[in-house]
Amino acid sequence: MRRSPVAATGPQSIGNILAELMAQKNFGRVRGAEAFEEAWREAAGALAAEYTRVGMLRRGKLEVTVANSALVQELTFQKPDLLKALRERLPEEKIRDLRFRVGAVS
Repeated sequence: MRRSPVAATGPQSIGNILAELMAQKNFGRVRGAEAFEEAWREAAGALAAEYTRVGMLRRGKLEVTVANSALVQELTFQKPDLLKALRERLPEEKIRDLRFRVGAVS
């Protein structure tokens, strides 16, 4: 007869159980995505944010999908300021770089 992992480790705090459940259901990732979107909106401004969509943070590089190549070029010129603003708003995320790519934003 197999013992369940919970029974083998004994009682757990409700906080640990909820944290594990949220991780399994990807709730933390949704909240994280919302934080990235909000920080990007504040850093890039409302107009640029309207034509961009924040993607994943991979190895310190935040991916941003941009509606057209002209805006990619403009954002590339602004990259140092955007990185500074994002680092101030999301210091725990360790954003080192931005990667812009043209794609659908809707």
